[in-house]
Amino acid sequence: MQLNQLVMSNAGKNLKYLRKLRGWTQEEFANKLKIKRSLVGAYEEERAEPRLEVMEAISNIFKLSLEDFLFKDLASDSSGGNYLEKRRMMKMDAEIASISFVPVKAAAGYLAGYADPEFVDELNTFTLPMLAPGQYRAFEIVGDSMLPTPSGSVIVGERVEDLEELKNSNTYVVLSRNEGVVYKRVMKNNRAKDKLTMISDNPQYEPYFVSAEDVLEVWKAVYILQKANLGPRWDVNQLAGMVNNLQEQVSTLKKKFN
Repeated sequence: MQLNQLVMSNAGKNLKYLRKLRGWTQEEFANKLKIKRSLVGAYEEERAEPRLEVMEAISNIFKLSLEDFLFKDLASDSSGGNYLEKRRMMKMDAEIASISFVPVKAAAGYLAGYADPEFVDELNTFTLPMLAPGQYRAFEIVGDSMLPTPSGSVIVGERVEDLEELKNSNTYVVLSRNEGVVYKRVMKNNRAKDKLTMISDNPQYEPYFVSAEDVLEVWKAVYILQKANLGPRWDVNQLAGMVNNLQEQVSTLKKKFN
C-alpha cells in the first residue's frame, strides 16, 4: 500500500473510531469540527482525505499528536487496552468545562469587562458534567420577555465565534454595545446582513433590530437552569395563543426579509 493510501486509510478509520469512542453521531462530530456531516462520512469511508485543519482539530480534541492520528491504527493499538477501557478512560480524562456565571448584578460590569481576563476570573464558576469540552458562560436573565422561561433562570451558553454560525429562530445570549446582555431568539436578515432581528418568546414584546457591528459576543443557549416550581403555569389556550402569535410574527418578519 502506498504511503498516501496508508495515511488516508488510517485517518478514516481513526476518525470513525474516535467519534464512536465519545459516542458522537456524525452530525455532532461535524458540528464540533465545523464541517458538513457528509464530509465526516466521506472521511470515514475513505472517499476523501481530511484537510490539514480538520486533522489538527481532531488531534486537539482528543489530545493526540498528528503523527499518531495519521500513522497509527488507534483501534488496534495494544497499549491502550480494549474499546470499553479506552472509552472509560476517555470519559474520565475529558476536560470538564468551567462555566463563568454572570448574575444580573454583574451584567452592567460585564459589558465593560467581558474581554478582560481578570474580570472574568473574578466571576464565580461551576461545572456541568453533561457538557462536552468547549467554552461556556452562564447568564442570569430577568423579566418576562422570554416566557415561559421565567425571570431568574440561568442560561448556559456555548461561545459562537462567527455570526455566520447563527441558526434562525434559535435562542442566544447576545452582548451588544447598545443593548447590553439580552436573551432572545435571533433571525438573520437576508437583505440587510448588517442587522440581526431579536425576537422574544412572549408575543407581547415586539421584535427589534441590533446592528451586527455592535455585537460583541454571542452564546448559543444549550441549557436552562431554574428553581423548581419557579416557572409559570400555562393552560392549553394560553400556550396555543402564544404559539400562534409567535408564528404570525415570524411569518411577518420573513415576508419583510424576502
